[in-house]
Amino acid sequence: MLKPASCLVLLMLAVSPSSGEELRGHGGPVRSVAVSGDGRSAMTGSFDQSAILWNLADGTAQKVLRFHQGAVNAVATVPGAGFATGAEDGRIALWRGDAGEPAQVFEGHKGPIAALAISPDGRLIASASWDETLRVTALADGKARLLQGHAGPVNGVAFLPGGAIVSSGYDATLRIWPSEEAGAPRIIALPAPLNGVVVAPDGEIAVAAADGRLRLFSPDSEAQGEIAIGQTPIIALAISADGATIAAGGLRGQVALIDRKTRSIRATLVGPGLPVWSLAFLPDGRQLLSGGADRLVRRWNAVTGEHVGTVVPRAGADPLAAFNGERGAEVFRACAACHTLTPSDGNRAGPTLHGLFGRRIASAPGYAYSEAFKTMDIVWTKETVAKLFEIGPNAYTPGTKMPEQTIGSAQDRQALVDWLEKVTR
Repeated sequence: MLKPASCLVLLMLAVSPSSGEELRGHGGPVRSVAVSGDGRSAMTGSFDQSAILWNLADGTAQKVLRFHQGAVNAVATVPGAGFATGAEDGRIALWRGDAGEPAQVFEGHKGPIAALAISPDGRLIASASWDETLRVTALADGKARLLQGHAGPVNGVAFLPGGAIVSSGYDATLRIWPSEEAGAPRIIALPAPLNGVVVAPDGEIAVAAADGRLRLFSPDSEAQGEIAIGQTPIIALAISADGATIAAGGLRGQVALIDRKTRSIRATLVGPGLPVWSLAFLPDGRQLLSGGADRLVRRWNAVTGEHVGTVVPRAGADPLAAFNGERGAEVFRACAACHTLTPSDGNRAGPTLHGLFGRRIASAPGYAYSEAFKTMDIVWTKETVAKLFEIGPNAYTPGTKMPEQTIGSAQDRQALVDWLEKVTR
């Protein structure tokens, strides 16, 4: 199963109005999306560490929320209150209206939060984390119940109508936890790691798997069916409010609309061929939002399967195309998802590298660095950049959220720093 990278730091976002067909503004993959109960607004979370509150009537951003230190992997609608976000920093933030600061913050997880769910009565929020646990937190007072047992990252969580909790994990188990403190979970072992999980109003459970199959279970854990969606992992899942339609998104950008009653795919939504990381239905079930690796939130007619607006069937221009044949540029490709090279492109998931050499660490304008970086005494030179990739970011810059990676070849390290010196001036 593919897991998102974790080079997660704050981005300066240039959010511009949209035609209402697509929501444009995030600087990284859109990892999560949720729609308000009245269908008028949505909140999205991104790899770029931000959440954006959107007006769905005209597709404009009402507020860009910069609070989390890490990718905003999960968003949930809190009835009568607003939205909740969960992120790589292990924190949950509750947002009311268009306030720029969270009304409440819940902490406790020791790893990234991957999913959130709100209880049927609106009093509890459940969070699934890569720290192998779930937490069920009372919104009123922050008191939390810890659920342990998964042997790996927990990627999905949902509530059953009666208050029991369902979780899905990388350990290939689906677990149904009792609503009360006492009692062990029912465990369903499956043949592939699991991603998202959703629950229909009648309690039927649908879980997405890394083998491209959607599996359905009754509330008491009995298998109800299996639907082959594709050959690649299902990484996004949503269910309409009436439970009639399930949307399942995959790594190749396709989204299957599944008729839950007939267990059949009634339409396949074809996007630009990039991973779809998040899905959410509007309350009436007639429109679907999808967030993906191209940083956009797309709108779909969930009845006809047609895209609202034009789909651009490509990922965009290759910023390194002009450097074909240069070894340094080829080595840099592993960094291009997080870093730009020119001042006009600004910061992305990592700071821009324009003007890198001679710059002190943690000093790129407009970029929110971790506190650990701010105390380091490093000036970026060809030698220090080479050392970073020789021993790895975790050893050279402890406290970094940059993905751990090294370049074993001294020749490749030299090619990279020589090329960066040329293109970042």
